[in-house]
Amino acid sequence: MPTCRRKRVVLTEPSQALLQVAETNPDKDVYYLHQTGEIFETYEAYAARMSFYRLKQFQCEVTGKSGLDYFQALESEQQEAQTMHSRFPEPLKAAVLKAVQWQVVGRLDHLVEAVFDRFKDRYFADEKVYVDVQGDKILHVIPPKCGLSDIDTEKQASTSTSPPATTPEESVQIHKIGGDLKVPTKEALALDDPLKYSYNVQILEEQHDRSHEKGKLSLKEKVKWSGSLMDVQCAVMSRDRLAFSKSILRRFIRDCVDRDAAVASPWTVKEAVAKHYGVDSVMPEETRKGVETIKRGEIDKRKKAWEDKEGPPTKKQKKMTAAQEERVKALAAAAEKREKEAREKAEKQKAKEEAERLAAEKKKKKPIRYPTEDLDIHVSEKDKKTGVRVQKPAPSRTILPFAEDPVAFESFLMAWNFLVVYGQPLHLSSFTMDEFEHAIRHSAAETPCVMLGEIHSTLIYNLRTVPFSRHSAVLSLLRLKDALEDGHKVYGVTIEQLTAVMADVGNNWDRVPLRQADLRRGWEDALLGCLKDHATTANFPRLREILTRLLFAPESNLESSASSSSSRVSSATPQVLSILSVPSERYYSLPPADRIAILAFMCNLAVTSKAIHVHMDSCEEQLTALRKEKIEINRMKKQYTEEMNTLSGEVEAKQNRAANGAEDSTVPDLSDLSDSPSEEGSESASVTSGRRKSSSRQKDLRQRAHTQAHSKQREIARAKVAAEKQAQAEYRRLDEEVNKIERRLEGIEREFRKLLGAIRVKPLGKDRFHNRIWWFDGLGSTSLLGSGGVVQYGAGRVFVQGPTQMDVDLMSKRDDGIDSRRHEEEGEGKLAPNEWAAYTEPEEIDEFMAWLNTKGIRELALKNAMTKWWNHIVPGMRKRLSVCLTLPSLVCSTHFPLGRQR
Repeated sequence: MPTCRRKRVVLTEPSQALLQVAETNPDKDVYYLHQTGEIFETYEAYAARMSFYRLKQFQCEVTGKSGLDYFQALESEQQEAQTMHSRFPEPLKAAVLKAVQWQVVGRLDHLVEAVFDRFKDRYFADEKVYVDVQGDKILHVIPPKCGLSDIDTEKQASTSTSPPATTPEESVQIHKIGGDLKVPTKEALALDDPLKYSYNVQILEEQHDRSHEKGKLSLKEKVKWSGSLMDVQCAVMSRDRLAFSKSILRRFIRDCVDRDAAVASPWTVKEAVAKHYGVDSVMPEETRKGVETIKRGEIDKRKKAWEDKEGPPTKKQKKMTAAQEERVKALAAAAEKREKEAREKAEKQKAKEEAERLAAEKKKKKPIRYPTEDLDIHVSEKDKKTGVRVQKPAPSRTILPFAEDPVAFESFLMAWNFLVVYGQPLHLSSFTMDEFEHAIRHSAAETPCVMLGEIHSTLIYNLRTVPFSRHSAVLSLLRLKDALEDGHKVYGVTIEQLTAVMADVGNNWDRVPLRQADLRRGWEDALLGCLKDHATTANFPRLREILTRLLFAPESNLESSASSSSSRVSSATPQVLSILSVPSERYYSLPPADRIAILAFMCNLAVTSKAIHVHMDSCEEQLTALRKEKIEINRMKKQYTEEMNTLSGEVEAKQNRAANGAEDSTVPDLSDLSDSPSEEGSESASVTSGRRKSSSRQKDLRQRAHTQAHSKQREIARAKVAAEKQAQAEYRRLDEEVNKIERRLEGIEREFRKLLGAIRVKPLGKDRFHNRIWWFDGLGSTSLLGSGGVVQYGAGRVFVQGPTQMDVDLMSKRDDGIDSRRHEEEGEGKLAPNEWAAYTEPEEIDEFMAWLNTKGIRELALKNAMTKWWNHIVPGMRKRLSVCLTLPSLVCSTHFPLGRQR
């Protein structure tokens, strides 16, 4: 049975109420855990139990493996038990189980020792053994001819070549006294000596030489002995250690026996095992009396030990006078009072020591290892005094595009990100979020927006490759008509009128050419045809309203054709549309929310196209190539750095040696100049004047040697200078190579961001309150740097998204006042779940970075990510601000070239 914290796991029993309900209502639904057979009445109880079983805190009782869940531990025990039972000798199992039945032994190890000592030299029929003379299998056990009165002599076998087969009942009678643990060891050896047994052994097959064999037999002798019979004794026999040892015996006994928790409880064989091996499960009366006697003795022994610890009871005299009785009572009361005071004093002392211990532990509490959970870190008063920023700078909610409608903003953000990221397979040039916003807001039908035409045209071309059903929009509208009341109108148009007009518009949308030279003329009609065949009221809820706006116009439309833009905006939401129109005239009267809904729907469909899937696979391949290149470049960088360190070390060593050599060389030069003349002078003083000519010749030789030495020193110095120059040149070359590698690594990081953005867009990270930080520049087909290293931007902002509802629920379960803390540290910047806001100025990003606490796991990762891209985030924000201030008309241009010629 698997254990949890060293205790066996007790299976849950059905409650009495559930059993009673089951009797009255057998069809009641319950939750059944088939791995353990447990039954639960509620799903909560079932889930709680399953969660408990899935915890990695269980231990296999057989192997001791820990860190497993309940089912893994149970499987491990079953496998080990199966292996153990297959290895343990089958003829030995019944004898061992009968020996351990009803044994009162405190520790399992002691029981194993006793069983092993009794059975290590006792063998049973059909056991496979090793014999020093090639024996292999016991055919029959021959008990001693005397000394065992309880063995039937008729069951003794002869040493003939065909001994009678023995039955299990016959093998059980063997070693009856020796295998009985109730009989003392010495008495068992005297009455049932294992050395007196003879075993009729049959050699099963040819055996190879083993290291423990005493003699070497030739091949002919081995073949001669193969299959023959012989009588041997236990002195030359042994079992396989994998089949019989203390460890496997311990596992066998522990798997087959059990014991109650009461004092001096006997070991009992499990009922199923006892029934299988014929072990008596009913305790004999004599054994029961013996167990009770042992139990009473153990209880009395413990009771006596307790009384000796507490002190012997006061013995009363058989006959005492009244005065003596009063004196004894007084002494007993005084002794009791002293004991009570002593106990109180000991308790107070113990409580004091416990309080001191707790105080010391609290004082010696281990320091927190950073980084840790962000919400566990609090800004202390000391940190506030040092100038740590407490409150986060509030991001702006109103600066977001279409901030008045959160759903429209999220769809707008998704559509822009999709068009920019997959610009290459869609054949679109990159454009900023501001340009896309102003294109969506463009409402002048007289000057069509080229950007809108290019975007819708490329999406229409892409959706021609996506499977669709003809007239799916018409069919879904007709089904919707059956669910609505008769005559139901939207903007004054019924479904019958709408479907009748739709039949004549956009039928050739999948074949009509949308040429760039014609400014994609006719894309509005193709758009309506695309919606007719791809959209339904299920996947596009606003389908009916948008189609009605595209095909019908208000009565005042003709009169207000020359009105101002404000009048056009006011007519963008008409109440009644009664005049037939065409999509090319009505598209620019759609509100921005409807245009965004159309683009979001088309982008969601385009994700399933083959071109997008091929592009994503290509990005995966390029990512793999970049990873390999990055590994190789890092290896080269490490090699160059090591060479640079070696060169710098050699240059310093040469300089040190040169300095030491210069100091050392001055000494012999001075000695040469001082000693030589003195020696010559002394010699010249002692010789005659006739040798002055020889002295002058020696002087010339010394000057010549001095000159040669100086020339050699100059050559050595020139060589050292040349070597140093060469080392410095090599060092500069390696430094340039390292700089090139670092620039390439930066380029690889930018490529990584572009390619990863085409597969999955991830936030930069989360702050302490699980707000997600998004930066959308440099993804997909966009680039952070243009030609010549010019900074480019896409959104030019850092977006903040509120925590998910799950994160909010997890934070609310904390007991440290998370709501008040969020109000204090976020202030006005506190975002609702999944609410959006943005930072638009670099100063706000600086303040946000100062607010982040690197002691937290999430904020440390976020700050590292923002620091990594800091040289691109801030310049992009500044360029966007400069563009918006200096060229406000650029983002409003309606003639921005986007598409490529198809």
